[in-house]
Amino acid sequence: MDRRRFIGSALAATTAVGCGAVTSGAAAVPPPAGSSGAAPLGAAPGSREPARRPLFLGTYTSQPGGGTGIGLATYDEKTGDVTGIGTLGGVPDPSYLAAHPSGRTLYAVNERERGGVTAIALSPDGAHRVLGARSTGGAGACHLSVHPSGGWLLSANYTSGSVAVHPIEASGALGERTHLVTHTTPPPGPGQQGPHAHQIVTAPDGRHVLAVDLGTDAVYTYRLDTTAGKLSRVSYATMRPGAGPRHLTFHPSGRFAYVADELDNTVVVCGYDPASGRLTPGEPQPTGTKPGLTSHPAQLAVTGDGRFAFLANRGDDTLTRYAVERGGASLRLLGTVPVGGAFPRHLALSPSGRLLFTANQRSGSVSVFRVDAATGELTLAGKPFAAPIAVCALPL
Repeated sequence: MDRRRFIGSALAATTAVGCGAVTSGAAAVPPPAGSSGAAPLGAAPGSREPARRPLFLGTYTSQPGGGTGIGLATYDEKTGDVTGIGTLGGVPDPSYLAAHPSGRTLYAVNERERGGVTAIALSPDGAHRVLGARSTGGAGACHLSVHPSGGWLLSANYTSGSVAVHPIEASGALGERTHLVTHTTPPPGPGQQGPHAHQIVTAPDGRHVLAVDLGTDAVYTYRLDTTAGKLSRVSYATMRPGAGPRHLTFHPSGRFAYVADELDNTVVVCGYDPASGRLTPGEPQPTGTKPGLTSHPAQLAVTGDGRFAFLANRGDDTLTRYAVERGGASLRLLGTVPVGGAFPRHLALSPSGRLLFTANQRSGSVSVFRVDAATGELTLAGKPFAAPIAVCALPL
């Protein structure tokens, strides 16, 4: 099945642009932490703490009711209140977003038949500008991440089942692609016609890059040559046939990773060896969603102290809460919480960990939850914020 047709089916007819008036530029946005030595825009005099922080929203621009670019908003760290301030145009189908470690550049995938990645220079005065786009060499680019060195952009092509590497120049712009790897082994899982790379991230050790492939039920480990920009495969770990692994998230210890299986409605705790880069999957665990419901788990987020994990369930429209135990080696199911929207495609914790954001695709909204640091309880912080076909929420 075509991925975008599946994820876009039964979309709510969301036409309100919650992120404000559509503009080719952008209204003023507080700079991301670490973007400059000056006090952030919006900070109180003599303070380095911004009154409001930036929130970037991904969408589909080619679907009815979608956005017209990257949604721009701000949020209050204490209350969770979100205010839309505009749209950055000129970025087609920006379905996933990632920031450079410097905070000066934002990157977006262009999820189209000819996949691409776009670089955007962020400015403290809100005069953000598109630096240009590069081809990923594959189809349906759906995920990207920046290598911790800040020198390389990694991207995953869902439809063609490949992963790509682009150099990042000093300006934040992207150079020509240096490598493209297509997953060919193991063979596709039950019901799949080929590989479907869904995510590519760097492990906390910084020495290994992991790519999650839904089509082959596998997670691949690579080493990245940071001089040549080439990937060399180290190993791969297989999930049970038909699991459909979608995204993984590391525990802060760097010794464990948690995989959300989209097709069989499970989560798997994996051991991770930083020395070899090998991932060792454990037994599948339940998501706590309604019995008999295909919930299509999307992804997990783990709190900075490593005590709690949260999972977005698209079919159930809930968030699962887990207690992380045994130093990250196990997850204990605590229960589920209604997400306040429909089809939570993406979730992300704010840098402080005090807030959790979900991008609810079918309701065209972003929900914000307060996170209780002691118990992991989630409390909806007001009415969800309207955003057309919200598929990614990136708080900085």
